[in-house]
Formats: sequence, C-alpha cells, structure tokens
Amino acid sequence: MDYFLSVFNLRFLLILFSGSLIGLIIGALPGLSVTMATALLLSVTYSWPFYDAIALIIGVYVVGVYSGAITSILVNIPGTPASVATSFDGFPMSCNGNSKKALWIATVYSFIGTVFGLIVLSLIAKPLSKIALSFSPIDYFLLAFFGLTTVGSLTSKSILKGHISAFIGVMISMVGIDSIMGVPRFTFGSLNLQMGIPIVPVLIGLFGFSEVLEQISSQASSQISILNNNEKVSFKEILKYWKISLISSAIGTIIGILPGAGAPVASLLAYDSAKKYARKPKIPFGQGAPEGIAASESANNACIGGALVPMLTLGIPGDAVTAVMLSAFYVHGLRPGPLFIKENPQAFELIVLSTLIGSFFIIVLGFLFIPVLSKVVLVPKKIMLPLIAILCIIGAYSVNSSLYEVSIMTVFGVIGFFMRRTGFSTAAMVLGIVLGEMMDSNFRRALSLSGSVRELITGIFFKPISIMIIVFILLSVFLSIKNKTNALKK
Repeated sequence: MDYFLSVFNLRFLLILFSGSLIGLIIGALPGLSVTMATALLLSVTYSWPFYDAIALIIGVYVVGVYSGAITSILVNIPGTPASVATSFDGFPMSCNGNSKKALWIATVYSFIGTVFGLIVLSLIAKPLSKIALSFSPIDYFLLAFFGLTTVGSLTSKSILKGHISAFIGVMISMVGIDSIMGVPRFTFGSLNLQMGIPIVPVLIGLFGFSEVLEQISSQASSQISILNNNEKVSFKEILKYWKISLISSAIGTIIGILPGAGAPVASLLAYDSAKKYARKPKIPFGQGAPEGIAASESANNACIGGALVPMLTLGIPGDAVTAVMLSAFYVHGLRPGPLFIKENPQAFELIVLSTLIGSFFIIVLGFLFIPVLSKVVLVPKKIMLPLIAILCIIGAYSVNSSLYEVSIMTVFGVIGFFMRRTGFSTAAMVLGIVLGEMMDSNFRRALSLSGSVRELITGIFFKPISIMIIVFILLSVFLSIKNKTNALKK
C-alpha cells in the first residue's frame, strides 16, 4: 500500500496525462504512429525511474490508439491503421450532421474496450498466453484467411468486385523483399519498391486524398459535412450498443494476444462480426451505423490489454508498440517472462493501474476536445479541401521524410477515386494489404516446417485450433452468402 501511495501521486498523474495528451496528438495525425512516438520516448526516458517512464509510454499507447478515430470520423483519413474500420461509418455519420455523436461513441467504446482488455489481462493472463503460444504458422495463415472471408461484409454491392479488390490488396502486400527467400518480388528493378509499399501512405491515399478528389469532382459548394448546429448527444442512446461492444472487445483481446495480428485485424473482424450480430440497424452499415464505430473502437483498444499478455508472461511482444515497450523493461533491468508477475508483482500492478487511469484520460480528453473537434465540419469546402490535401501530403511525407511516400499516397488516392466511381471496395483492398503478408509468410513457413503439402494438410485437419478456425471460416462464408442473398431479395 505504501508503495502505491508513493507512486500514484500528483507528479505521476501529470506524467501519465502528458503521455495521454501526446498520444492524442500523435494518433490523430496521419503518418505519425504510436510506435514511432513510443520509440522516441524510450530514448528520452531511459534515465527516468521505471514507474515514470512506463506511465508516459502507457499514456501514449492507450490514448494514441483511440485518437486515430478522430480524423477517421471528421475527414475520412484514418489516423492509424487500427482506425480504418472506424471510418466506414464514422465519416458518413459526420456527413449526416452527427460528428459529435460519432466522436462520443468512439470515445466511450474505446474506454470500454481498454477496460475489458485490462480485466482479461488481470484475471487470465497466463492461461491465455499458453493458448496463444500453441498457435502454429498454419493457424496464423488460417486466421488471416478467416479475415479475408469478411470481404463480403465490407462491400455493400458486388461480392465479386469486393474479392477482386481484396486480391489486388494481397498482391500489393507481396511487393518488396521476400521474407523467406530474401529476393525481390514485384519490384520491377525499383530500389524503393524493395522496401515494400508502406501501409500508411496507402491508407491516406485510399481514404483521405481520394475523398478530396471525390469532393472536387462533385463540384458542390457546400461544406464537406451536412451541418447540424443543434446536435444533441444522449449518453443513454450511446450506451445502448454495449452488447456489440463486449463481443468486439472479446475479439480484440483475443486477436491482441496473438503476436503479430494486431489492432487493424481485430477492428476489421469485429466490424464484420457486428454486421452479422446487429439485427436490422436503423442505419445500414457503411452509411453511418453507430454500431460500426462501437465495434471497431472497442476491438482496437481491447487489443492493448491483449497485446500486454504475451509480452508480460512470455516476453513475446503482441504488437509493434509492446515490442518497443519490452525494450523499456530491459533498459530498467526487468525481464518479462513466465516468472515476471510472480517476481515483480508491483511492476505488474503498476502497469495495470496505469493503463486503467489512462483509459479514464480517454474520457477526460474526449470531454475537453470533442465540442471543439466536432465543429470542424463547419469549415467551408473551399478551405477544408486544401487543408485535407496538405494534411495528406504531410502525413505521407512524415512516414520516412521522403517524397516517395507522397507519390505512393497520390497514386493510391487516384486509384481510390476510380475504385469509388466503378464500385470497387477500398476497404476490401485495405483488408487484403493488411492480411496478405501475414498469409504469405505463415503459409510458406508452415509448408517448410511440414516438409510436404500432404503433411501440411494432415496437420491442418488433426489440430483442434486449426479445425476450430476452419469452422469459423465456413460459418463466415455461409453467413456472408446468406446476408447477400437476403439483401438481393429485398
């Protein structure tokens, strides 16, 4: 007790709040990742006491994951890859004059998702980490393939065009140096392409810059969003999506525990699950359904608690941020692993309580900034469009301080514009890009470990985890076909 009284003082809370504020800014600016911010802060805090350093880093981590939703909702530019699914309904809600409500839904359910993942971390960290450790490369391949089965839910018109978009996304993800053989693939002799096609400029182009081109081509003189100066937000109405939130938080936590999967995969899977679970939503998904925001934000923030599970109990980072955080532990002489919680109970409780306080700062910062942020939609198009274009350029350039990323953003902005006009799904393409590398590397790794295709197939159908994922794949395909059939009948 005396330890926590000495740690959780005003100074500690101010450091945690400062980290949260930094996370709010970093996460909301496209091109600036939470991982980058965490790495920079590690170099600043290496000489600090452990509890001060971890407070700053956790503040950035928790609020940074949430704040990617801000630009997704207001200007259709995902601040982070984890907030891509949030833009599917967040931006249409903003266009319908409900930007304040959309931001509050993102805030409240980011808080709920964080707390859910934290509860799982506190109660069942060790058993879940053992389950995650039993996943083989073929299981990760099947998990990624399961993610691709959600394409039918991400495209509202043509399933064929959705799958074509996803296939192109998978092909894009394979550009660069082969992770297994170490040889260039699809680079056409370009040195830049050997590093692969960076995901952040692609997201900015497909969602942000293509929106600018779309608005310019429409030749409308009104604001980007339909204004609603009398918008009122009822917390009773916001909290009615709690069931979807709990299901999505469970998905996010489980995906977070699996090293390498991450919040983008979790939010997309949760979004697909919400479309199947939500019965007759008042507003269709993709046109401003609050359920879509609640699902995405619950899942990507629940990933935080999930990603901490393998890091603390196995010493295996669950995502890029926890990989950097693991370095912070080593710098301060701590070694996460099976004995970490037993040997360092105070450090473990410090992390849990810091994350819990950080989740409350999501609500605090939301309360402070949402009234101001929601007025962004009042800016006329002739002012807003150049600002969004500049933000797209800055966001792409800041990835590696290179004009190459800007050119990638521009190319994919034009591609996204024509995809919108021809009915192809940019969301499905993003899903393919996110899951493509995971599918490719794990399938080939599984094949090399098996020795032959026959052994690989035998291993798939005799492993409980693989069989369970295959059942989910078949169920997802069946439900997607059923939903599309019902939609066509209507």
